[in-house]
Amino acid sequence: MSEKICQSCGMPMDSDEVRGTEADGSLNPDYCIYCYKDGKFTNDMTMEEAIEHNLQYLDEFNKDSDKQFSKDEARAEMLKFFPTLKRWKK
Repeated sequence: MSEKICQSCGMPMDSDEVRGTEADGSLNPDYCIYCYKDGKFTNDMTMEEAIEHNLQYLDEFNKDSDKQFSKDEARAEMLKFFPTLKRWKK
C-alpha cells in the first residue's frame, strides 16, 4: 500500500492529526491540515505560488532526506510533481 500524501502539497499524512477537516469537522481524506481546514483551502494560490511557499520548508525537508536539494533542484522537482496532485491537475 502506498503512503498517503496531501494532494495539494505532497506532505505525508501518516496520522489523522495532520488531515484537513471539512466544515462539519470530519476529516478530509485528500488534504493536510496546513492546506485544507473547515471545508476550504487555507491559502488561495496558484500552483507556482504553492511551490514557492513550500520552498520555505526546504531545510526541514533536507534534514530528514537522504538527498539534499538546492532551492533550484527542489523547485524543478516540485514543478514536475505538483501537476500530478489532485488540487493541481488540469
